[in-house]
Amino acid sequence: MKVYVCDICGWEYDEAKGDPDLGIAPGTKFEDLPEDFECPLCGVGKDSFSEK
Repeated sequence: MKVYVCDICGWEYDEAKGDPDLGIAPGTKFEDLPEDFECPLCGVGKDSFSEK
């Protein structure tokens, strides 16, 4: 499992943990998030994330 970091604000998405607050189950791969997924802190899209 990988961790992805928002290039703009530094928010991290950990695939192993998911994000229950956003309704994302643990084990959900970043690539499987909806195409319209946005950073919950700053609102940028998936293309503004980098693998940690």
